Amino acid sequence: MKGLKITAVACSVLTVFSFFAGCQKVENVSSMTDSLIEEVTETFSETETAVNTNTLPVETYPEYPVTYPEIKPADTGVKYQSEDCKYDKFKLDAQLSGFEGTGYITGFSGENQLDFEVNAPTNQHYDLTFCISATSEVLCYIQINGRKTGQFRTNSEGKFTRITMHGVFLTEGISTISISSDGGDMAVDYLEISNNTSLKDIKYDTDVTLSNANAGESARSLMKFLSDNYGKYVISGQYASDSTNSEIDLIYSVTGKKPVIRFSALETSYASYDESFKDIDACADWYRNGGIVGLMWYWRSPDEKASVYASETDFRISDAITDIDISCMTQEEIRGLYGEGRISKECYGIILDIDNIAGQLMSLKDKGIPVLWRPLHEASGDWFWWGADGAENYRWLWKLMYTRMTEYFELDNLIWIWNGQSKEYIVPSDTFDIASVDIYISPDKEYGSQYEYFASLQEFIGQDKIIALSECSSVPDIDSVFRDNSVWSFFGLWYGQYLSDDYMTKEYLIKNYNSAGTMTLDQYQKLTGYEPTENTEPETENTSETQKNT
Repeated sequence: MKGLKITAVACSVLTVFSFFAGCQKVENVSSMTDSLIEEVTETFSETETAVNTNTLPVETYPEYPVTYPEIKPADTGVKYQSEDCKYDKFKLDAQLSGFEGTGYITGFSGENQLDFEVNAPTNQHYDLTFCISATSEVLCYIQINGRKTGQFRTNSEGKFTRITMHGVFLTEGISTISISSDGGDMAVDYLEISNNTSLKDIKYDTDVTLSNANAGESARSLMKFLSDNYGKYVISGQYASDSTNSEIDLIYSVTGKKPVIRFSALETSYASYDESFKDIDACADWYRNGGIVGLMWYWRSPDEKASVYASETDFRISDAITDIDISCMTQEEIRGLYGEGRISKECYGIILDIDNIAGQLMSLKDKGIPVLWRPLHEASGDWFWWGADGAENYRWLWKLMYTRMTEYFELDNLIWIWNGQSKEYIVPSDTFDIASVDIYISPDKEYGSQYEYFASLQEFIGQDKIIALSECSSVPDIDSVFRDNSVWSFFGLWYGQYLSDDYMTKEYLIKNYNSAGTMTLDQYQKLTGYEPTENTEPETENTSETQKNT
């Protein structure tokens, strides 16, 4: 195993602070003319895959050690009054009550920013606390030394309130921390910086026991590997838009490395379940060639107005819920309940969809292939139908799916990933194995480590669960990940525009894929003792028949 090398050097401020947002993903890749390295796209063909030995890297690169400034924790707490800033574009006022000092600054218009010059006593993580009053909710933007760093919203109570950004890394010496607004006015009293203590509490001691007590050997072995390397490496992953794996080829051509995990999405549409079969063979090929398989379910609602988006379908989970335990019934029994009017059309439709997807997953089980399985993703948002009908209804659906797949279909090859993205939508801990978040930020911001999500998730999930970055708009900055003690188990970069230099430069991708803190396919294969073997398995015809014999 290659050792993780950490070098202490001076560097500029780097952090990011954002909030959960809906994913604006490109669903199909029709062109890659804006790719990180345009010339390599000409080598792609419909028949090339990431495991095709004809796909060669443009160049190989040395390993980059994990590098960040030496951190020297020190107790501190300093307030910087707003009236001490340069405020020629603002107004100094003192009419409101509850402020400190001689006054506060108002006159924010969206075109000006207030700059605080702060003196950090040492290289470390700080909490930045702004004392602000506003009579309406104002979106505030924060920059550090000219870099867009994060944002937050004020309350609208008209009272001075402290709003804190936790764990921001500052280097020793003078930094400029700027605050601006989306156009709304507010009163800024002061900025306080104090040493952060929360990031040091993050731990990586996880429980390797899978939620499914009857999990198979392949799933248990993969889970142990993930647990053994949690906190030591970030395992690389890439979403493939189709079976050609052109995105993985692109990564390889640019960086000389391939991701460990091939992620993709299974799809269903009303009365037709054949589309997602096309990806199953690609999953099997990736595993056969020494990689890890990750799958999500892009579940179109089981009705004629089928869509994943709540705004585009009339389907509601609340119309499907039943008190009858149907999780381990045969389709014949469930069809009988529907015929008798004891369950709804919506309930019956959910079962048919679950059973068809289970049948496709069964083909991977039969080949001994473990799967990082992430259904019902981003549930806490209101954009997908499985989350838009409320947390309780979502939990009912999760339990039904989990029980039916693990007990009725006996899918012992699944490692369940909960991606609800909020404490409100948490499901029982004995029904999932990994907790994850999806984080997309605007291309004009540096991605950093996204430590605030990591810390927040571990706080309510607990330290016994692995935490992963299941979707992202950029490969995380590996130096920042280790500096901020937020070492995601793995990341999954979405495809399309996120593989353009709008989101990552070629140099950034090369550095992070060749970092000593990133695990790539070649290293994973070495650690697991993978040896290429010829595929002598006879071809079999896929079938959508999933009803279990009883």
